[in-house]
Amino acid sequence: MQRRASLLLLALAVFFAALSPLLRWYAFPRLAKVPPGQYQETVLEAKPATLLDYGTLKAEKVEKVTIVQTLKGDVEASERIERTAGRDVVVWDSLSYVEGPDGKTVSRIPERYIFDAHSQAPVHATGESVDGTPVRREGIEFKWPFLTEKRDYQYFDAQTRTSAPIHYRGTRTFRGLQVYYFEQTIPWTKVPFPKTMPIPGVDAATLEKETGTTRWYTTQRMFWVEPVTGAPVNGEEIHKEELRGGTLLGGRDRVTAFAGHVKMRSDYVDHTVGLVKSQRPLVLLLTSYLPWGFLFLGGGLLTLALMLEARGRSPRGRAARPAPRPQPV
Repeated sequence: MQRRASLLLLALAVFFAALSPLLRWYAFPRLAKVPPGQYQETVLEAKPATLLDYGTLKAEKVEKVTIVQTLKGDVEASERIERTAGRDVVVWDSLSYVEGPDGKTVSRIPERYIFDAHSQAPVHATGESVDGTPVRREGIEFKWPFLTEKRDYQYFDAQTRTSAPIHYRGTRTFRGLQVYYFEQTIPWTKVPFPKTMPIPGVDAATLEKETGTTRWYTTQRMFWVEPVTGAPVNGEEIHKEELRGGTLLGGRDRVTAFAGHVKMRSDYVDHTVGLVKSQRPLVLLLTSYLPWGFLFLGGGLLTLALMLEARGRSPRGRAARPAPRPQPV
C-alpha cells in the first residue's frame, strides 16, 4: 500500500514540476495579451503654457492648454489583419485633441497603431498611419511589453514619424507601485503641419509651400511604467513648438506656437493606477504565483514520496507488512 502511495506521489511530483516551466514559458506568452476592443481616454494639461494666437500670430501666455487622448480598439480591423498576419493583432485608433483655454481647437491628430497583442511589437499592415499619412513604425508606442525589462527601448514619436531610443533611468515608487522610469529627448526637428489647423481657409498641405514657413518641434518625454503589465501609470512632456521663417511671420525669424510642461490630470492618474493594480495580479498568477507554487508543490510531493519509500524499506516497515497468504497446493 505504501509503495502504491509513494508511486502516486512521485507521479504527481513529476507532473507539477513539469507544469511549472510549461505555464511560465509556454502558456503565459500565449495567454497574456492586450484585448482588441479596449477603450481608453486620458486628459493631460499644461498649466500655464505659451500658445500662438493664430489671429495675431503672436505668442501669448495662457492659463491652461488641454490635450485629450483617446485609444479605441477596432475589433473588425484586427480580425481582418489576423487572417493574413497569422497572429493575434490589436488595432488602436488614437486621437490627440488639443484645445486652448477658450475651448477652441488648436490641433487634432489621428493615428492608427497596429501591433502584436502579446509582444506589443508593431505589425505593418494597410492603414498604419499618423494624421492620414502612411507610416512604418519601429519599436513601441503607448504601451510597453508585459514584464518590461530594465533597458532602453525604441519608442515611436508621432510628430517626427520616426523612432528613437527611450532610456531606462531607474526604478522608483509611484503611488504605492514599483515602476520603471523612462526618458526620451527629441531634439529640434522639422515636422509637418497638422492637417486640422486653427486658421480658417488655410490648407495645411500647401501652407509651407506657399508661405515658406516651417514648423519645428522638440520634447522631453517621461514615463513611469509598471513593469509587470507594461502599462504607463503616468506620463509627462516638456513640449515646445515653433513656426520659423517665411512670409506668414511677417519678417520674424521664429515664433513660439506652443510651450508647456504637459502632465496627466490627477484624477486620470488615480484611475490608471487603480486599473493597473487590479490587472497586475492576473499577470503575476501566470508568471510567478502558479509556476513557483507548482514547483514547490512538486518538491514537497517528491519529498513525501521518498519518505514513504524509505519507510517501506526500513526493518520496521517490512515487519509491518502482512505476511503472504499460503498458496493452495
